Amino acid sequence: MSLFTLIAGPCAIEDEAVAFEIAHHCKALAKELGLTYIFKASYKKANRTKLDSFTTIGEEKALQILQKIGKELHIPVITDVHESMDCAHVAQFVDYLQIPAFLCRQTDLLIAAGKTGKGVNIKKGQFVSPESMKNAYEKVASTGNTNILLTERGTTFGYNYLVVDMTAMPKMRKFCDHIIMDCTHSVQIPNQSSGITGGDAAMIETMALSSIAAGATGLFIEVHPEPWKASSDAASILQMDKLKPILEKCVKVKKALE
Repeated sequence: MSLFTLIAGPCAIEDEAVAFEIAHHCKALAKELGLTYIFKASYKKANRTKLDSFTTIGEEKALQILQKIGKELHIPVITDVHESMDCAHVAQFVDYLQIPAFLCRQTDLLIAAGKTGKGVNIKKGQFVSPESMKNAYEKVASTGNTNILLTERGTTFGYNYLVVDMTAMPKMRKFCDHIIMDCTHSVQIPNQSSGITGGDAAMIETMALSSIAAGATGLFIEVHPEPWKASSDAASILQMDKLKPILEKCVKVKKALE
């Protein structure tokens, strides 16, 4: 039986070789530690501050890489969707659709994602309480789809900081069985004057350990072999070779709670 779920991968599909390298590494690590693994990467970054920020290497090309990873490595794959009209098409390539935090109240998007029959991971908005995420959950569930995950990713505190309330884990577990902690985006420092989101990847371990202790059933961690080369969110991405020791500690915490 799996100890918890690991959702990990690069922020976005930038290159097929790098995406496969990350997927292979995370799959092997999850198997070694007894975790369920889902490969994550965005096929398109629609929510960017600056007009000239990286968005995609090409939507269809990125989706085909995601599909290839899933088929060749025999692992489930997740990617973001931003508009209701995209859900049915994107669902042909992946196993899970992810609803970005800023869009967690978009009724049409949630229902369209639910109707695909694929798993749906809803990121909790930075402006939403844990209790009110029940409404987002119920929108997807109204389609008959109960394969739903909720992901905590921090709450806006002023203009440039996020805080994480660990009581969100038990609060959301009252109505959803699968609560994920986004250890990457919760350590971001948004709204920088440069137009590029900052972050502190050194705090990812703290987020991971505390969320497992608080009852999270999974961790969301973006990783890259060379984060400084990542096209998106480089400041908050974990260097890939640092993932194993963090997960090993999380496994110990999880086992201690059993």
